[in-house]
Amino acid sequence: MNLEPIYNLRAAEVFKALDTGPEGLTTGEAEARLALYESNVLSEQPKVSHWRRFFTFTAHPMALLLWAAGALAFLVSQPALGMVIWIIILTNAGFTFWREYRAEQAMLALQKLLPTYARLIRGGTETLVPASELVPGDLLVLAEGDNIPADARVVEEYGLRTNNANLTGEAVPARKTADASLREGISELERPNLVFAGTSVVSGTGRAIICATGMLTQFGRIARLTQAVQEGPSLVQRELAHISRIISLVALGIAGIVFVVGIFDVGLVRFDAFLLALGILVAAVPEGLPATVTLSLAMAAQRLAQRGVLVKKLAILETLGTVSIVCTDKSGTLTQNQMTAREVWVARQRLTVSGVGYEPIGSFSPDPSGTPLESTLNALLIAAALCNNARLNPPTPDRPQWTCLGDQTEAALRVAALKGEISEDNLAEIFPRIHELPFDARRKRMSTIHMVKDEERADEDGGEIKAEGEGWMDDSLEFSFQPLSVQEVALVKGAPREVLQLCTHILIDAEERALDDEVRAEILAANDDYARNALRVLALARRKLPPRSGEYTTEWVESDLTFLGLVAMQDPPRPEVAQAMRVFRQAGVRIVMITGDYGLTAESLARRVGMLATPDPLILTGADLEVMNDLEIQAILDREVVYARMAPEHKLRLVAAFQARGEVVAVTGDGVNDAPALRKADVAVAMGMIGTDVAKEAADVILTDDNFGDLVSAVEEGRAIFDNLRKFITYTFASNVPEILPFILTALFDIPLALTVIQILAIDLGTDLLPALALGTEKPEPYVMRNPPRRRAQPLVERRLLARAFLWLGGIEALLCYIGFFYVYHLSGQNEFLLPPLFDLIKIPGLLDGFSEVHLLAITVFHAGVVMAQVGNAFACRTERERGRRLGWLSNRFLLWGILAEIVIILVLIYFPPLARTFNHVPLPPIFWVGLSLYAPVLYSLDWIRKSVVRKLESAKGLYL
Repeated sequence: MNLEPIYNLRAAEVFKALDTGPEGLTTGEAEARLALYESNVLSEQPKVSHWRRFFTFTAHPMALLLWAAGALAFLVSQPALGMVIWIIILTNAGFTFWREYRAEQAMLALQKLLPTYARLIRGGTETLVPASELVPGDLLVLAEGDNIPADARVVEEYGLRTNNANLTGEAVPARKTADASLREGISELERPNLVFAGTSVVSGTGRAIICATGMLTQFGRIARLTQAVQEGPSLVQRELAHISRIISLVALGIAGIVFVVGIFDVGLVRFDAFLLALGILVAAVPEGLPATVTLSLAMAAQRLAQRGVLVKKLAILETLGTVSIVCTDKSGTLTQNQMTAREVWVARQRLTVSGVGYEPIGSFSPDPSGTPLESTLNALLIAAALCNNARLNPPTPDRPQWTCLGDQTEAALRVAALKGEISEDNLAEIFPRIHELPFDARRKRMSTIHMVKDEERADEDGGEIKAEGEGWMDDSLEFSFQPLSVQEVALVKGAPREVLQLCTHILIDAEERALDDEVRAEILAANDDYARNALRVLALARRKLPPRSGEYTTEWVESDLTFLGLVAMQDPPRPEVAQAMRVFRQAGVRIVMITGDYGLTAESLARRVGMLATPDPLILTGADLEVMNDLEIQAILDREVVYARMAPEHKLRLVAAFQARGEVVAVTGDGVNDAPALRKADVAVAMGMIGTDVAKEAADVILTDDNFGDLVSAVEEGRAIFDNLRKFITYTFASNVPEILPFILTALFDIPLALTVIQILAIDLGTDLLPALALGTEKPEPYVMRNPPRRRAQPLVERRLLARAFLWLGGIEALLCYIGFFYVYHLSGQNEFLLPPLFDLIKIPGLLDGFSEVHLLAITVFHAGVVMAQVGNAFACRTERERGRRLGWLSNRFLLWGILAEIVIILVLIYFPPLARTFNHVPLPPIFWVGLSLYAPVLYSLDWIRKSVVRKLESAKGLYL
């Protein structure tokens, strides 16, 4: 058995050591090894036990106040009250635990919708396999943007560099090689021929054999030493916790004042004064509010998931509602990413290409067969097929259409080669690739170096690569073969201007001619013409390489090139983009295109999708941006600009510039070059289907269907979440007024207490709970996307909300409840409250004859009145300004069920004798429910009038659309 470290072995020896081969493992071998090595996943960190988590919900500051209140109740000989308080604390803790547990499970379920795949060679075929199913011996295919799913030994590479920052903290890309590493005194992380799980490919391509999976990887070893990092509370959750603490302290202060004033001024006995103070404390403490926020955010995340939007962090939902700028990429984000070659410029002639998508069916027009143009076109198409890392997959029973692995632009070039009858079966054998200079965002090109083994073989390519016509070599390559009879050729593809400036010749009719200014101008004119028609253009070139003595450098390879031609491809805009642009414009959200593509192409697409309003926008390139200082950049941000030819550092600088102005920036992207800007953004949005692993890892939000229109839904939901939080906070705070006011009035004016402590608990943690939760599920109001985004600093709870909750809605509730309370005394003949004459008009003689428990009847009416008024409050809180019917009376079925539940609860508390005695209730005569049933429509109608006045005032000021 070979005990030599895997990094000490040569590539051929690595295959033998891991019992695999260049064609990878077979499916059967992989399944057998999976049973032996188990899944390629990290074991979960030990979680806090359910009991400990439950205990935390019974020990927070607000719960401790209630524990103390219950203990005091026992001390003053009120065991029933104390027991109810403690039971309700435990019940609320249990319900809070259940809500957070469900929210946690919901987020875990959403994460499972984002499976991670790896590209492998299995049985000689490149395929996608779930990362959890990888085993030692699997042959990984690595490309730019991939996350590396396991530790592996590199056996083939072309300019491969990885980002090991997750393991080493060093952000500088590490160069990787397939050579044996014999150096002593360095760690495995420093070995240049090893790649590691948890890192990513920055550039280049390669293949590597997996040597460790799961907890046996370097990442797994680190995971054993670290604790799981939990997501901290969101801004809204922190704000609510702060507000809850303030309310608790204020309530404690008021309760203390009432206790002292009640004893020394009003003359209450200590027991009665204590009950009043306890009532104020219990009424004011918002026991279940923080956990309700968590559930509301989790439910919003689930609703977005149903729309194809996966939110990785709950806290980001709040930020979505404040987005004011969306910086978007072009290809794959605004377009369908179904690139198809439409036009070809070759030998100073233009050809059109038929066919759609990745199906290799189509032809060139006019037909070049049998003409001198054919050999030049063949040279172009063979270069397009060889300087290419994409793979085409034919239809299968599971996937009835042609698909691709890799970059869609490269796939389009490969399809064009197949349409030109270029057979790929023998390309790799005749022109094996020996090196690659990967695409770089700054160079904007990619090069591959191929070997031509001998002249006779090269001459045969016409028959082996193309069934008819001449091959691409012909007389255009007159090799001066070296002693080993080997000739190397470099193939280059990239942005037309960048490639053209490196060219000195052009291939026309199988002849290399000097490239003069006239032809250069003609090429650039063709490029601009294609770009104006929203076509993406790539140029292809080649070079016969002279003998070399050093490495393949970009300066040496990419010089003195022979220009082969242009391929113009079309990636049509997504059908939903134009509508999304209109909605965002109405919502005051600005869309800015920042792309690495050509300026005219970007402008043409931007105009087609409705992004541009001005006829002559500024087109700013990355080169222009580099010479501008920060003040100059700030000066153009208000203008309508198309940012083209942008490198990653340019995108990053623009995002930072927008943020410096106080904008909340969302960035959309799918490639490695988008990752820095995604990490910098306030909201990072990645495409789920075409996005690279690196982009999805950097993202906060993933559009699973790559549907740009779903981003509109995400912003709309973000705004609705903020509104919904305000709705149920308003609803909850409003009921505090009729809960607290009776204790204050009793303490100050010696009025009979209208509500007991135990009844307050029944309201806060019984009847109010479900409708409050239901308000958190309201769909967005009709005009939520016709108003500008809210400011980031806008508080959730501000004076307008407090005034509406406490002074308006709460005041109306308290007034209605006291009307019912005093009316009971009026019916009993007790008129010492100086009730208005109106009470005499609606007095029902003899209704309470023989009824001895007048006070219990009055507080029962008051308690039932709070519940019935809260029904109207729930409907009123569905909107802040709009009429409820615009949302649909029956549209929120959760609210309807919640209202039904609270009505059932109050009926059970009143008419079920054991509970009635516990909660100080007596059965109400049915006629009382006639009056109580009016509370809801009265409160709702008064708030409807207020909303109408507000709408008219804001409309007059131009504040409301």
